[in-house]
Amino acid sequence: MGRLHHHILLGLAAALSPALAHASAADLFYERTLMSAADARCDLFAPQVSSALAAAGAQARGAALRSGVDTATLAGVEQRARAKAAATACRSPDLATAAGRVRSAFDGYAKMSRISYPGDIAGWQADRSSNKPRWRLAQSTRFGFDRLQFGLAGTPGRDQLIALAAFADGQAPYAARLVMRDPARAGRAWLARYDGPKRPPLAGRLPPASATRAVLAEARAPADEALTPAGFERPLAFRFPASAAASLAALDPREAVAVEFLFSRRGRPDQVRRAYIEVGDFAAGRAFLQVAAR
Repeated sequence: MGRLHHHILLGLAAALSPALAHASAADLFYERTLMSAADARCDLFAPQVSSALAAAGAQARGAALRSGVDTATLAGVEQRARAKAAATACRSPDLATAAGRVRSAFDGYAKMSRISYPGDIAGWQADRSSNKPRWRLAQSTRFGFDRLQFGLAGTPGRDQLIALAAFADGQAPYAARLVMRDPARAGRAWLARYDGPKRPPLAGRLPPASATRAVLAEARAPADEALTPAGFERPLAFRFPASAAASLAALDPREAVAVEFLFSRRGRPDQVRRAYIEVGDFAAGRAFLQVAAR
């Protein structure tokens, strides 16, 4: 058995494990990155399998970070995987065998229409079961007496990042903004308190204002009935630019972002109501949706 084939078999075995140790989580990320890079070079897989592999790679990256692998180490793992793929001949028998294993492993995954991505506190629900407008990747939360549904909504290939909120007192915010870590000001996730058996609340996973940036919603409208969850009364929908979804996907899965709603008060500063969203496997869920769009 060639070394590449052996590595891939180990990666596939790790994929079936209910829990990933530090080493196996990084190994799994290595194997999925290697095969995605080899696919890009050698056109190994059908589009659906390629997309499924990319989604699984994003999920493996999140698992590795949660297991304690630091970002610098993970960057090194990715670099080694891409270098190995670049040095492997497209006609290599080992690569052909490994590709066959990947096709078998991900064929069923590519056909899945729904998947849940649990988080430390809040998870994501992904749904690509229909071409009709719907929530395709969503996380729900309550903040005070108010409610929020946040994520990607729309139709395949036309997802939009939406914050849909209902306010118990009937007030209507005039604007909303998405607050997240600014990589230019803070290169690492704000995880100083992220240790021990107890996980910090989401409010403790957002850096101070000096290290964040805010993205304003570009549109505000009454929520579409097709996107309104049960129990949401007179909700408003705020649409964020597509670049915000890409920025969110690039964050560490252990981080949090905040959705802030701004209420005007005559003669006084705006009132701000803030809801927290766990980044979690947003990147993996976003990649999962691409399988149906290709």
